[in-house]
Amino acid sequence: MSELSPSTATPTHRVAIIGAGFGGLFAARSLRKAPVAVTMIDRTNHHLFQPLLYQVATGILSEGDIAPPIRDVLRHYRNTEVLIGDVTEVDLERRKLTVVNLGEPVEVEYDSLIVAAGAGQSYFGHPEFSRYAPGMKSIDDALEIRGRIFGAFEMAERETDPDKRRDWLTFVVVGGGPTGVEMAGQIAELSRRSLHDNFRHIDPASARVVLLDAGDALIPAFGKRLSGKALTGLQGLGVEVYLNTPVTNVDADGVDAKPAAGGQLRIRAQTKVWAAGVEASKLGGILGKQSGAEVDRTGRVKVNPDLTLPGHPEVFLIGDMVNLDKLPGVAEVAMQGGIHAAYAIKRRIEKNDPNVPIKAFHYRNLGDMATISRFKAVAAIGPLRVAGFLGWLLWLFVHLTFLTGFKNRVATVFNWFIAFIGHGRPQRAITQQQVDARAALQREHRE
Repeated sequence: MSELSPSTATPTHRVAIIGAGFGGLFAARSLRKAPVAVTMIDRTNHHLFQPLLYQVATGILSEGDIAPPIRDVLRHYRNTEVLIGDVTEVDLERRKLTVVNLGEPVEVEYDSLIVAAGAGQSYFGHPEFSRYAPGMKSIDDALEIRGRIFGAFEMAERETDPDKRRDWLTFVVVGGGPTGVEMAGQIAELSRRSLHDNFRHIDPASARVVLLDAGDALIPAFGKRLSGKALTGLQGLGVEVYLNTPVTNVDADGVDAKPAAGGQLRIRAQTKVWAAGVEASKLGGILGKQSGAEVDRTGRVKVNPDLTLPGHPEVFLIGDMVNLDKLPGVAEVAMQGGIHAAYAIKRRIEKNDPNVPIKAFHYRNLGDMATISRFKAVAAIGPLRVAGFLGWLLWLFVHLTFLTGFKNRVATVFNWFIAFIGHGRPQRAITQQQVDARAALQREHRE
């Protein structure tokens, strides 16, 4: 096994950052002028702006618009190196990481470690659901969902059996959080508006879009008023919303659910999207086992108030991996956590004391936002509750602000102009590989 450490002329404090999401990038940014050698580790070569994945899935944006290369983002950070690979082992005693890329393991030594590995999709004990209802956590997920959505319209166009055609034109979204609301709204807009006059044998506007959620309200964190606005907005687009209706099964032909009112609900649909629940990276379990820290059922680690791992003040956990004060799993928590961890490391170096007291982490809620449709969004910013066009303008401004890189902002604005002002969806390409995978799934189901 080879060993890797940042190249420096003199001994320097070594900082390893696992994860190039919002938390990891904000930590690296805060450390870019510090006397440290940073190794940024990620399993992919890109930073992902996850809040806009649903727009990749529905043909508004390309994957490049929301996923700039990590090396390009960090090109001016002279004290930072990038290592692409999957962290498979963490040795807390020896302060070493094992990173594997294409089967080749590399050891990375550190003096301080920032773990910002994020979270994946949770299927609440039913991982088999993922086969038929992909989640929305990666570029691969978004491109597969894009293939399923646009492929479904293509299959419906050539289908002569009215029942089978109806199945192809039914789309089910599971989860009533921001992602589920945005996804359902965009599928409805796509079918009612963007695909008008594109087909000869079907009317895309006849597509059935269904949103299922086990809770009693959509986006409950936004408050009762905005939750109601989201519900009304989706219903205005023709989306069927079922609340208090947990999903019990997902298969090739549809979804089973159990309404609170009783009985069983069966929805036949060829296209399903899972937007309910998250679970932290497997690294949470590894760190918990070695340190003795408590790990909850979603894989989040109970950390100290300053975001350090119990018994290991040199290790910081941030973002979706943290179980502390009921922090929400949103980008702002990760960003502020990354800044906090970087500040702590710089303070220790400045004081030349690894045990210098660090203040507790306090999250400042900058607000929550979700789009419902074109020109309509809901936003909760402090005591302010905004819906409709003003909410959409706020959503537009905030998302452009947090997009990484000028080129990405320009490309995104251009694609938004086409999609929102015009009628088109500029990113509708689906690959033959996705079509083949879908056909193989059908054959396997028939057999």
